[in-house]
Amino acid sequence: MAFLESIRDLVLQWLAHGYLNWGWGQTLVFTLVVTHITIAAVTIFLHRCQAHRALELHAIPSHFFRFWLWLTTGMVTKQWAAIHRKHHAKCETVDDPHSPQVLGINTVLSRGAELYRAEAKNAETIEKFGHGTPDDWIEHNLYSRFQWQGVALMLIIDLFLFGALGATVWAVQMLWIPITAAGIINGIGHYWGYRNYDCEDASTNILPWGIIIGGEELHNNHHTYATSAKLSNKWYEFDIGWAYIRMLEVLGLAKVKKLPPKPVLSDVRQASEQTLQAVIANRYEVMARYAKVLRMTFDQEVQQMRELAVQFADRGAWLYKDEVKLSAEEKLRLEKLMVANKSVQLMVEMRRDLAALWERSHVTKEQLLARLQEWCHKAEASGLASLHDFSLRLRRYAA
Repeated sequence: MAFLESIRDLVLQWLAHGYLNWGWGQTLVFTLVVTHITIAAVTIFLHRCQAHRALELHAIPSHFFRFWLWLTTGMVTKQWAAIHRKHHAKCETVDDPHSPQVLGINTVLSRGAELYRAEAKNAETIEKFGHGTPDDWIEHNLYSRFQWQGVALMLIIDLFLFGALGATVWAVQMLWIPITAAGIINGIGHYWGYRNYDCEDASTNILPWGIIIGGEELHNNHHTYATSAKLSNKWYEFDIGWAYIRMLEVLGLAKVKKLPPKPVLSDVRQASEQTLQAVIANRYEVMARYAKVLRMTFDQEVQQMRELAVQFADRGAWLYKDEVKLSAEEKLRLEKLMVANKSVQLMVEMRRDLAALWERSHVTKEQLLARLQEWCHKAEASGLASLHDFSLRLRRYAA
């Protein structure tokens, strides 16, 4: 009887404290660390390495990430990469697996993981977009074959380490990716935040400091330069995932393949073929800078026209968007503004001409160069100091 009571006491003690016998504070730190490792595995391995081929990983971190994701998410690499590639290919359309612009922000926030699982069952998506992902023995015989067994093993480990509290630790681990990635990034990252670049979709940067979700907070930067291993572009932005990649690279465990184009400026010179190549390569940065020049011109004109200032009290925030994204009302306001102010009209027309440089696929390189030179000449002869200075900077771009 005494023996059975001793066994009972041991079981109750284990249920209360687990093998580690840690307090709440230590258990909380453990939970934050392991969930952050999961985030790092998703952003470095699944996202930047597998889905976009922005870097190559050595076998050591690659196999660690695969094993860790099997334990903590049960996601299959091929499925995740395929769904994400389809998201980029069909972004903000009815074929996008998880666009809040199409499905609604509440749907993506509350059912993000469900949307992922539904698309994972689409054999056509996996076949078309899942190429190049791990196809070895361990993938076929463990990770893809026994998906739920990995997370079940994680539950056993957590219960062993923390007792009954381990169930809570496990639950947080299981909810971490559905909430942060499937919900916040796929939802808020296409709905709310700031934009450095007016790329074709609705992606936004949620925060300039990418720490909690491994750098994925910088989602507009990512959609603008999708194949870049680095997601931070501005001096005030921080991408902790990139910091980890640099550490792996220093240790010889990773090789970065692509980064965002960075403008290289030379002395002012006649626009050449090299200038054309550099301008097209840096087109998002060029148009973002042009938007700032347009804003400056608009503000100067508004100050001189009281009537215009009342009519466009919102500083014409819609004025700097790509015109194809303007609503019917915004397009009407733009036309009225262009009629009311010749300087703004010229700036908008010149923006259209500049954007046309990389939208024309049917013209020769020589024709494009001639149009770039003509654009610079027209800008510098326009009489607008802001447009003149922008053209001089444009002629400094070097490949």
